[in-house]
Amino acid sequence: MPRGIRSEVRGWVYGLASLLVAMLGPLPAVAAAPSVTSQAVTVSIVPRWTEPGKPFEGWGTALAWFANVTGKLPSAQREQLADLLYGPDGLKFNIARYNIGGGNAPETEPYLRLGAGIPGFWRRPAGATGTDWWNPDEASQWDWSADAGQRWWLDAIRVRLPAREQIFEAFSNSPPYFMTVSGRVSGNASGLDDNLRPGYEDKFTDYLVRVTLELEKRHHIHFRTLSPVNEPNTPYWYAANTQEGAHWSPARQSLILKAVRKALRAQKSDTQISGIDETNAQTFVQDWAGLDDAARATIDQINAHSYDTTGKTAVRDIARMTGKRLWMSEVDLSPPNVTQDFDDMRPAIALGEQIVSDINRMQPVAWVLWQAVERQTMEPGEGSNWGLIKMDYTNPTDPKINITSKYGAMANFSRYIRPGDRFLPVDDTDTVVAVRPDGQSFVVVHVNPGLYERRLDIDFPGLKAGYRVTRIVTDQTHRAVLAGGTEGLLAPPLSVTTFIVTARS
Repeated sequence: MPRGIRSEVRGWVYGLASLLVAMLGPLPAVAAAPSVTSQAVTVSIVPRWTEPGKPFEGWGTALAWFANVTGKLPSAQREQLADLLYGPDGLKFNIARYNIGGGNAPETEPYLRLGAGIPGFWRRPAGATGTDWWNPDEASQWDWSADAGQRWWLDAIRVRLPAREQIFEAFSNSPPYFMTVSGRVSGNASGLDDNLRPGYEDKFTDYLVRVTLELEKRHHIHFRTLSPVNEPNTPYWYAANTQEGAHWSPARQSLILKAVRKALRAQKSDTQISGIDETNAQTFVQDWAGLDDAARATIDQINAHSYDTTGKTAVRDIARMTGKRLWMSEVDLSPPNVTQDFDDMRPAIALGEQIVSDINRMQPVAWVLWQAVERQTMEPGEGSNWGLIKMDYTNPTDPKINITSKYGAMANFSRYIRPGDRFLPVDDTDTVVAVRPDGQSFVVVHVNPGLYERRLDIDFPGLKAGYRVTRIVTDQTHRAVLAGGTEGLLAPPLSVTTFIVTARS
């Protein structure tokens, strides 16, 4: 989620072709990748075959803003988007993070960015004023028709996936306005001050848990986890920013985590707690150290974002030592000095390198994008390359769906490395290697950011009788396109390439 925050607060920081052709028409012609020589660079890669990681759980995206917008589009467009992300011929995502909105007061002039104003599920009684009117035991004060766009996606995902593959998580960015100090869901006056009103931990917890359980019943799904805070100990969330957010000191994080555990148990819910969804590894480590022992014990699943390159192995170590499941639960990026360009390979390379770094260093069992669909910038030479799909949000009747190079790069991972596969530690910073459950087939994804073809030198000890390779390429002219079988593991220049390695039959 920090895309908008980086522009406002952190300016100081820095396939299948047939599916796409059928759904979107032919991809536009683009220039071939620059080439310096026809010779290949040999890259020796040594996986540690005897040390497979835990079974991988899958890939996904947060719903939130894009689902709020696209879930209200005409049926043809939203069904197409759901197929592109969660369909068997799309990215084959199986994880969705649902954003429980807080919601500003009805009289507050709109100021949140388009899509980011996720509605709350409360209904203020006629004539009520101030902030002390909320009575959660009064049925008329709940509005279960709210957030229709994002809720549409819950149903769309459910019908596209077998129940055993679906993983839903609920998360919160801010309490409703009437539970905040500032009266706004975007933060306190200062981004360093907590915004939940003192003593409101139980009321906010009750809101989160009731929404979680009600949505489960209404949409016939199960939220495996609930994350009550998001990027909590950061300076991002001040009242004038344009998205929901709230600062939480580690002491207040401890209070809310324990309150959520108590409320879930009172409701006899088996939904677990995830957290603390900090913006990067180093801040996560700081927060984790600041939690009290009881609060740390409430967390069943460690969630950390990876909006920085440092400290990822520290989060890995915490998960190992505590025995807790670990997710990389949010990230996206746009490479520097590249304005919006659907076909430029640099954003795809950057995404591929991000995934490889997260998988090899943090070693999570799930990898979740922030927003799979982003708003298209209409002005030439402007905008960024966040998101996998770009759309004109200002056209609510027939917005064009633009597939980017990042979509192809994501497909190289998510279509072929599937739940149940296990990643192997590997000594190359541009490669991930996964072994499938049969132990006799492997998936290698290599990111080649350079101008020379690369020949990967990998010895597959379990395949002494020989093997065959299926190669899938995303480069300047392909989007996760089957490139035919080859005995060599050859990665073209400026590409993300997947190799499916199986025993010779």
